[in-house]
Amino acid sequence: MKQGIAATMGAWSARHRKTAVFGWLLFVVLASFLGGVHGSEKVTESESLPGQTSRAARILDDAGLKSPACETVLVQSAGLTADDPAFRSTVEQVSAAVRATGRTSEPLSPYDTGAVSADRHSVLLQFTVNGDDQEAAVANVPAVMDAVAGAKERHTGFVIEEYGEASSGKWFADQFKDDFTRAEWTAVPLALGILLIAFGAVVAAVLPVVLAITAFVAAGGLVALASGALHTSDNASSMMLLVGLAVGVDYCLFYLRREREERAAGRDHATALRIAAATSGRAVLVSGITVVVAMAGMFLTGMADFRSMAFATIVVVVTAVLGSLTVLPALLSMLGDRVEKGRLPFLRRSRRAAGEGGRFWNAVLTPVLRRPLAAAVLATGVLLAIAAPLLTMHTANLTFQQQLPEGNALVATSQRVEAAFPGTPSPATVVVRARDITSPEMTAALADLQARALATGKMHGPTEVKVHAEQNVATVDIPLYGSGNDATSVAALKALREEVVPATVGRVPGTEAPVTGSTAGSVDFNRQMSDSLLPVFGFVVAFAFLLMLLSFRSLTVALTAVLLNLLSIGAAYGVLALVFQHGVGASLIGTAGVGAVESWIPLFLFVILFGLSMDYHVFVVSRIKEARDRGLGTGAAVAHGIRSTAGVVTSAAVIMVGVFAVFGTLSMQSMKQMGVGLAVAVLIDATVIRAVLLPAVMTLLGEKNWYLPRWLHWLPRIEAEGPVGGPAGAAAEPLPVGAGR
Repeated sequence: MKQGIAATMGAWSARHRKTAVFGWLLFVVLASFLGGVHGSEKVTESESLPGQTSRAARILDDAGLKSPACETVLVQSAGLTADDPAFRSTVEQVSAAVRATGRTSEPLSPYDTGAVSADRHSVLLQFTVNGDDQEAAVANVPAVMDAVAGAKERHTGFVIEEYGEASSGKWFADQFKDDFTRAEWTAVPLALGILLIAFGAVVAAVLPVVLAITAFVAAGGLVALASGALHTSDNASSMMLLVGLAVGVDYCLFYLRREREERAAGRDHATALRIAAATSGRAVLVSGITVVVAMAGMFLTGMADFRSMAFATIVVVVTAVLGSLTVLPALLSMLGDRVEKGRLPFLRRSRRAAGEGGRFWNAVLTPVLRRPLAAAVLATGVLLAIAAPLLTMHTANLTFQQQLPEGNALVATSQRVEAAFPGTPSPATVVVRARDITSPEMTAALADLQARALATGKMHGPTEVKVHAEQNVATVDIPLYGSGNDATSVAALKALREEVVPATVGRVPGTEAPVTGSTAGSVDFNRQMSDSLLPVFGFVVAFAFLLMLLSFRSLTVALTAVLLNLLSIGAAYGVLALVFQHGVGASLIGTAGVGAVESWIPLFLFVILFGLSMDYHVFVVSRIKEARDRGLGTGAAVAHGIRSTAGVVTSAAVIMVGVFAVFGTLSMQSMKQMGVGLAVAVLIDATVIRAVLLPAVMTLLGEKNWYLPRWLHWLPRIEAEGPVGGPAGAAAEPLPVGAGR
């Protein structure tokens, strides 16, 4: 029978092992070097934002206008008012210190702008930080922050604190870099430690980690090379590390464990390697295709950040699959039994025959197979109970205060500013592009815009108009009441967009006037997410179903795969809502409930988890089908398949949970939610789903598991399957092996 793609690739790699190994190393080095030389082109603001916020960004970009990084310094006194000479003197000295840095515009005096609080105990000194873009402003702001800190030390009786786009941007940039470094230095040793326990040998444990890291490095270079056509982002780099390390290690683990299992069963090196290529290699290929298809669903969001994450993840998964199917067989062929070198005496374990499983999993599986209906009902009930908080889930773009950890100095400052100047941290900006921005008609409309906005009672002053006559563009900043993402701010934005703007500047012929700002960005983003849910969910579910149908030629297997995945994802959503929205158990992971789940998390988790969950499903069901194809009844095949994969699924799940949990320890709330959601879903999937619900359901269905209507017999297979070998020691097509002959 004709070999499948995975078996063919494995056979070629084993016969041309030096070519495969050195070819892989050359590929990794070239991809990394060329990517570094090319550099990464990042997603622009106009690309990353949807709706009116995107239109506003494009108008400013086309006009060559950059949104300045606005900063403020809060000067506050409990005993003195802004009219006191000592207070005025302090404000002037702070202004002089900021101006002396040479990194800012001329600071605007609060006595000129009216940025004095209602109780007159607080003022805001306003200015912009030099720089053509946000990155340049972030580079300039440290000198300004040092100047403000020096002024604070000299005026101990005052609260003097800086807050704004550049200072907060610097914190996020620094924290993202620190968190990413910490994740790298924690996740890799963690995966290596788990593999040492799983294999009990240094060489066998190091192989998957090395291949996963090289796949990640090569993918990073490829993504950078392609960034000229498809811009990338910092989030994409995080996703590559997260997914690349998880699937890269898992794929190698599946392959390596099967080869070791066949050797333990008495087969020679060549036969063991051929069987691993034809079985686990095929499972890796099918799983990789499923993950790629799931990731492709993110392209349907229509948002540049999601496109960049989807592309980066697809590239790293394809690279990991390529490495697992080529360089790994070559390395195993070279090493032979030396893959067991560096065995750890305290982890030495007896080799069980294939299919026996471990004591723990035997104890779990025996009652499940004996009473499958009771096990299925109980497991389903538990998962539905865990998923129940999903019904209360509220999603939102988390505010600056919600994203940062409790006790953060910037959060405290922003809260003081918001308390003294309600709405000021989140002004809306109307970007007006007209035929003639200086015409009397437009000048009157701009004045009317400000007056009508204040008359609604939902917005307040001071408003600010900046006219760029050469570009025929004007910007109007109008502070909104509310916290920025609450119902009050959203209602104010709606009134501005739907009532005030159309009745004023919108009446001038040839005028475009989109409204942007943090509140507008949040509203537009949430709307885009809501509009994307059904298309993305439908695409991922439909194509995953089709891939399972083609892989196993069974309508039942495809349907149960989709339903079980939906159940585990629903449970993960329930945990997210319970912990991060309602705060139950949040203190255990160093956070607190923030009343909402980050708006992009549910869609992102769905896509990632639907792809990754197929790792285990494909691997386990492939082993069950393999046993049935050898003549076992469905019940016996299920028992054999679950027992023979329990160890590797457990090891793979522990690695994935460990890697994802690392992201749950990072500083930003969105990273915590992503890490915890992924870790919980994988844990549930590898335990309750694969060890209880899957065997129970398949046992209940019996031969119906393999049902394929006659009218679907024309469906092609993803790849043809060859025989996977006979009894131990049976003859097989020889493959070169470098040791142990």
